[in-house]
Amino acid sequence: MTDELPPEETLDPADWEALRALGHRMVDDSLDWLRDVRERPVWQPIPDAVRESFRSPAPRTPAAPEAIYREFTERVLPYPMGNVHPRFWGWVIGTGTPLGALADMLAATMNPNCGGADHSGTLVEHQVLDWLKELLGVPMEASGLLVSGGSMANLVGLTVARNVAGGADIRKTGLAGAPGRLVMYASTETHSSVRKAAELLGLGTDGLRLIPVDEEFAVDVAALEHAVAADRAAGLTPVCVIGNAGTVNTGAFDDLDRLADVCSRERLWFHVDGAFGALAALVPEYRGRLEVLARADSVAFDLHKWMYIPYEAGCVLVRHPKEHHDSFAVAPGYLARARGGLAAATVWPSDYGVELSRGFKALKVWMSLQEHGAERYGRLIAQNIAQARYLAALVDAEPELERMAPVPLNIVCFRYVGGGGDLDELNRELLIRLHESGIAVPSSVTLHERSGIRVSITNHRSRRDDFDLLVRETLRLGRELVGGA
Repeated sequence: MTDELPPEETLDPADWEALRALGHRMVDDSLDWLRDVRERPVWQPIPDAVRESFRSPAPRTPAAPEAIYREFTERVLPYPMGNVHPRFWGWVIGTGTPLGALADMLAATMNPNCGGADHSGTLVEHQVLDWLKELLGVPMEASGLLVSGGSMANLVGLTVARNVAGGADIRKTGLAGAPGRLVMYASTETHSSVRKAAELLGLGTDGLRLIPVDEEFAVDVAALEHAVAADRAAGLTPVCVIGNAGTVNTGAFDDLDRLADVCSRERLWFHVDGAFGALAALVPEYRGRLEVLARADSVAFDLHKWMYIPYEAGCVLVRHPKEHHDSFAVAPGYLARARGGLAAATVWPSDYGVELSRGFKALKVWMSLQEHGAERYGRLIAQNIAQARYLAALVDAEPELERMAPVPLNIVCFRYVGGGGDLDELNRELLIRLHESGIAVPSSVTLHERSGIRVSITNHRSRRDDFDLLVRETLRLGRELVGGA
């Protein structure tokens, strides 16, 4: 009978020793690439021929791993985003670490589904969450979840907010059961992921009130209180206030203590978007300002930003574990818990978020925290803040440069003003030239309807010399643009 069946196959290698040799080469090449990163441009354009090579049809037959790796080194590795480079300061993107990269390899080797069940992967995640609660001063009884990043962390936290404060069993009835239209509140400087969350949660953009900010780019608390009162008078249902611990444009902090007071008085959910700023709690200078995280109903933050963990690694912590669980948990028969065996775990991470299939994100956090320790992370965050102040002083000392905002944390916004004409277009072009020259990668910013250059420092490889170079090259390129206008 077996003679009539085709031979069975596997995806394991036919020659383990050959793959082992290639794996050693990959690890060596990867570590060399990270070690020598400063010698390369931050970013470089992808040639048309390389772009075209990615339009080939799907492979139908096998290729040798050595050949595939050669393609990677020729067509992929030379054209990265650049965020591992010491002069990458665009958006709010971290740098990763060598051990973190190796941890991802180990996690992929084990390849568990960390959605649940009783295995070491979920134990590692539970411990990482406990460490993070301890370090941020969030009550230890809080629940939590590792997610892909701040966008998903905000969505999870705001889902619980909607379900708890929405005045109905929204999981059952949907928004139709709510006693009036639901409304959330955030400043105009709040990250766009909050708008996406409001849309996905059925509130729509009309259900997200964007409150103006003061001269420090922090939310106007009096305007917020007025908006809540006006909405209640109009028959709407306020449910949540989102406070910022470090806004994406300038690093501004909302007055989180006052927001916590407002939410307590008005019986609103208090969510803190601390995508990167929450981790400033590791710095003694900022710890007191962030003690308020213990009062938040939910906190969202990223580990791949200011803890320099390789992508992806975000986190949400919720002070009310039952409400968190009840917002997501389902109990189909195929996910039934057992009194023994693999299904015996009592806490399944999938009961606290959207995803059932979840990778082993926690391992790189677990290994990295042990490698460096929380105190070293605090020193590196403080170092980035000091570097931002150093850059701000360089900018302030140059008549051809203009700082556009205060520097409360790690972000410096400035622009070149040494020429006449359209300064907005001049600075947009200057930013492109900084990128295409391979010198540095800041990102763009628009403040008070003026365009400028934004340097966000979440980079453990940056040194003061890098900021000296940035200012020199900005002046050089700005003068060239003005001279060639």
